[in-house]
Amino acid sequence: MSTEKNLPFGRRLRFATAGLRHALASERSVRAHAVALTGLLVLLVLLRSSAIWWALTLMASGFVVSAELMNTALEQLADHVAPEVHARIRVAKDSAAAGVLVAAATAVAVLCAMFAARFAAR
Repeated sequence: MSTEKNLPFGRRLRFATAGLRHALASERSVRAHAVALTGLLVLLVLLRSSAIWWALTLMASGFVVSAELMNTALEQLADHVAPEVHARIRVAKDSAAAGVLVAAATAVAVLCAMFAARFAAR
């Protein structure tokens, strides 16, 4: 049994923030999503968006960042376990990347819906 099970919340939170810091420092796509999220927050403020659009865009953005972090975790693990090119590892990595793509496309769709609703109301 792992000694890292059932640790206090503060300790687990430190593990999670360490993972986030590592991903931000080492993964260009994680940084790109962080920049996009920052821009989105500015846009929401500038447009004086309603609470529902804040909720929808933050949920979609959180989904994208979560998917990207899971993709990063899978890639790190796969590269450690099988550093050589392997067909099944490639499928796993490509599938994880596809998950990020789907999440990002969903976030873009939410953003498009927000603009459509905003400009339709005028």
